[in-house]
Amino acid sequence: MKFGIGQPVPRLEDPRLVTGRGRFTDDLSFPDEAWMAFHRSPHAHGRIVSVNVAPARQATGVIAAYTGEDVAALASLPCVAEGRLHDRNGDPCFVPPRPALPADRVRFVGQAVAAVVAETRQQALDAAELVELAVTELPAAADPAAAASAGAPVLHEARGHNLCVHWRNGDPAPVREAIGAAAHVVRVSVVNNRVAPGPMEPQASIALFENGGFTLYNPSQGAFGQQQAVARIFGIEAEHVRVISGDTGGGFGVRGGLHPETVLCLFAARDLGRPVRWRGERSEMFLADSHGRDNVTVGTLALSEQGRIEALKVETVANLGAYCSNTGPFVPTMAGGRVCGTVYRVPRACHDVKCVFTNTMPVSAYRGAGRPEAAYIMERLMEAAAQEMGVDGRDLRRRNFIRPQDLPYVNHGGIPIASGRFEETMTLAVERADWDGFPARREEAAKAGKLRGIGLGCYVESSGGGPQEETSIRIHADGAVDAIVGTFSHGQGHETAYAQIVAEAFGIALEQVRTIQGDTAQVRFGGGTGGSRSAQMGGVALARTARKVIAKGSLIAAEAMQVERGRVLFEAGAWRIAGGTARMTLGEVAAAAPQVTGRSLAETVRYKRDTAFTFPNGCHVAEVEIDPATGALEVVRYTAVDDCGRLLNPLLAAGQVHGGVAQGLGQALGEAVRYDAHGQLLTGSYMDYAVPRAAHLPFVDVSFNEVPDPGNELGVKGIGEGGACGAPPAVVNAALDALRPVGVAALDMPLTPERIWRTLRDVRRSGRLTGEGPANAVVDSIVAPE
Repeated sequence: MKFGIGQPVPRLEDPRLVTGRGRFTDDLSFPDEAWMAFHRSPHAHGRIVSVNVAPARQATGVIAAYTGEDVAALASLPCVAEGRLHDRNGDPCFVPPRPALPADRVRFVGQAVAAVVAETRQQALDAAELVELAVTELPAAADPAAAASAGAPVLHEARGHNLCVHWRNGDPAPVREAIGAAAHVVRVSVVNNRVAPGPMEPQASIALFENGGFTLYNPSQGAFGQQQAVARIFGIEAEHVRVISGDTGGGFGVRGGLHPETVLCLFAARDLGRPVRWRGERSEMFLADSHGRDNVTVGTLALSEQGRIEALKVETVANLGAYCSNTGPFVPTMAGGRVCGTVYRVPRACHDVKCVFTNTMPVSAYRGAGRPEAAYIMERLMEAAAQEMGVDGRDLRRRNFIRPQDLPYVNHGGIPIASGRFEETMTLAVERADWDGFPARREEAAKAGKLRGIGLGCYVESSGGGPQEETSIRIHADGAVDAIVGTFSHGQGHETAYAQIVAEAFGIALEQVRTIQGDTAQVRFGGGTGGSRSAQMGGVALARTARKVIAKGSLIAAEAMQVERGRVLFEAGAWRIAGGTARMTLGEVAAAAPQVTGRSLAETVRYKRDTAFTFPNGCHVAEVEIDPATGALEVVRYTAVDDCGRLLNPLLAAGQVHGGVAQGLGQALGEAVRYDAHGQLLTGSYMDYAVPRAAHLPFVDVSFNEVPDPGNELGVKGIGEGGACGAPPAVVNAALDALRPVGVAALDMPLTPERIWRTLRDVRRSGRLTGEGPANAVVDSIVAPE
């Protein structure tokens, strides 16, 4: 059909959003509402002597002020790793209590230590500044390597050291033996820099307490998950908590959990008996939003004389920040571990991760959540191995790709990869990128004094998230169809994609379908949106629910038209009698349903997938030019070929690729949250934190290699995180390809102009400058040798 599955339907939600008719949390208001603001610690580490809120309570308009002692009865903020993640000896990981407000110790700069409620926002902000915090300062450990060393300041005394968990997957002995006997061994050390999520919509919460229950308006990635967290923290039944998430301006992982500020709004609403709201400032979000990534990895790859991978060792030190966030230690261990080795046949592997507490903002999931890190180390190793062996990196990859005949391939994480044509996808990418024409482009760049390089990044990522999802479909007498879903759209275009699935199933117009999400009064169960799970979970569940509705409608239509069930056929939005002219539309059958069955025409499906995950994959190719006089890097060409299974909507999929690539390029080229040695945040605004601007982003040539997933009837996989997986290795490999001819062998993200310039200067001073040509002459003139 015209607007069914596979069609490039423009987003149905866009006219509403781009014309200012969206309804975000901050657009709402309630009678008698009050505002909350926070006093935040300027200390990275210290024992709390006192938190004096008396001056704040006396300020104009102030209604209440709270400290850690006031909220001590609340349960700790939850972490999904608790009870699920174990160390290499089988012992559970250490998850320290994370209070909404601390009563004994501050552990990072920006940690809220007091909450003030006033009649207006400005009054609350002014009064929060009057809170007097007395702290006995303690030494801080902001660097994970320093925090893990002997004698480092201990953040959680109950633990006695700063190691949350030492996780390991794989036996190190055979890996060590294979490395010792291998013909070729390469080692690469990489940094995955800490990043800030920066959604367009800052944190915003409105809490009400009425009739013995909470109502929370809060942007999220799934209202049901937040409902469960609130119930746990307050020790009440989930039925007494209603969470409503309206339009939400970006998630990226940071909206997957509950933040302390939201908990405090709920506490104050119950205490005061009136609505309490909070909206964060842009700069405040650098302090209050969980960060992402932040780990250092050493990878070792052993290969045979013929270039076949023999063994892989991955050793990571992951910075968790001061507490375990909602996903915290789960990300670098189990989430990233699901794709260790990525698209390659790896006969032996050992994946070792040490998760360390530091006096910094807690780290949580960020687009891809462990899988981009796995792709990055693997692609850097493959490129280093190609250089070591003197072979083309594309040929080395071809020798080691998981082949079609290997599928299903059980990877190092113990999970079967069911589908993918990895070599074919890379071939498509390098052809679209005109890889063979690159030498001529490099030569032209050199004449202009530029260093030009090309690089690729292959990836596979595990998508799926929680293994269950629930959807309902309700048909109205006017033919309108409600699709009630437990996933949650925060920019992905679910209203459009789900409407396509439902419209195709019923043979109706898209305009007849309304997607309902984000309200626990209507959505009774749902895993939310994260891990690129919505199409393969919510989409499949909707398709199955539609089939149940059609089957139920057939019984009703047969009864209403007084014929046997077997004579009733359904097509094009109506039931008809085979061989006859009588027919009933969706609306007519819905209208007849209460008289025939005593119930409405509606069905609900709780879908539990049979497979562990799906595995979207792809190959991205980046081409860069570097000005050696300034270190400035420009991405001049970018090609993405992704396999996300069957495409529900090519326009939506391309948009997800664009967004992922933008975030991947941001991490590769400029974004980095930085703390000094004492735990003071140095990047507290967009003047200091370099998100990519439009001028930094190239045209992204997007195409797809559709390989349906056999694990679900729609054949879908996922696409939300592929760009964040493919972009960093593609860009860094391209930069190293540009710089390798003049003697640069390694660079860490972000590839800022200053970092590149200093690297070239150091190479020149060391006497290692190599090569000839105009570009090399420019490099040679940067600085004279000492």
